[in-house]
Amino acid sequence: MIVSRTPFRISFFGGGTDYPSWYREHGGAVLATTIDKYCYLTCRYLPPFFEHRYRLVYSKIENCHTIEAITHPAAREVLRFMQMDRGVEIHHDGDLPARSGMGSSSAFTVGLVHALYALKGRMPSKHQLAMESIRIEQEMVHETVGSQDQVLAAYGGLNQVSFHANGEITVRPLALAYDRIRELNANLMLFYTGIKRTAAEVANSYVHQIGDKKKQLHRLREMVDESIAILNNGGDLTAFGELLHESWQAKRSLSAHVTNSDVNDIYEAARAAGACGGKLIGAGGGGFMLLFVPPSRQDAVRQRLNKLLHVPFEFEFNGSQIIFLSHEVDYTAAENARANQSLRAFRELTAPQS
Repeated sequence: MIVSRTPFRISFFGGGTDYPSWYREHGGAVLATTIDKYCYLTCRYLPPFFEHRYRLVYSKIENCHTIEAITHPAAREVLRFMQMDRGVEIHHDGDLPARSGMGSSSAFTVGLVHALYALKGRMPSKHQLAMESIRIEQEMVHETVGSQDQVLAAYGGLNQVSFHANGEITVRPLALAYDRIRELNANLMLFYTGIKRTAAEVANSYVHQIGDKKKQLHRLREMVDESIAILNNGGDLTAFGELLHESWQAKRSLSAHVTNSDVNDIYEAARAAGACGGKLIGAGGGGFMLLFVPPSRQDAVRQRLNKLLHVPFEFEFNGSQIIFLSHEVDYTAAENARANQSLRAFRELTAPQS
């Protein structure tokens, strides 16, 4: 049995420039971090005593004879990509809800790829995990997703991720003092709006016409370098929060679907209570809202947004990990065949007589 643990992420700046349709022509970059909220995948080879060959337990339960019969798109395509011809049982658990902008779908894909490699006795690199997960989501599932979520889930940490026109992706961890990282973390608050949406649905509203948003996307890319300079200069971090506010204004202009009146009301209430800036995490539309709030104003913001769930968090730096590995009885093909033959014989003997 294998258990993988894969972190969710918060993207600060550069979101939108990580879509291949953009960076393959213009290049792109994001500043983002993973946090101590995780996706857990438990996997094991399924013993040969069941009628089904594949069992998936998530918000639904699927018992299927073939990979093609699986309805969960990411699970189906990961199993196909990994060529899992043996029976497998998969259980999913997450610390945060799906469709909330925290990169949960990519964390699932990365975590499942990682777990199945471990089940096969193989240890992929972080780069391999990221690139194969991008391929699965973009080319096999055909999701309208960018390329930052898979990279962050695989690598973990506070990183500048650069996307090059030739398709290469580079990851540069920010070399900040521990106290500076703690200071940034202490100025951030995360609230769950309760509004669920699918990132692909929001992204579809602007990605296919992304070339028409050159001004906004070039500005979003510039903010990555500006934010890193703010973190490196050792001065007041308020400028980081103000830059988040500018970024949110630029992101809102990409599409009418990025925000809505409920989100706008939440954001304005937070600003009135003392937040310097913030944004919806992910493509927009709902999910989690990140706010930059000086510690002295955080109680006021928490009280003002008391109808929302406040989610404290810490940065994490490990990325996807195998946290449990247990060697099991490995049924050979011949043993599987004998077990299946015995099972059929037992069912024939115990079948009701007509």
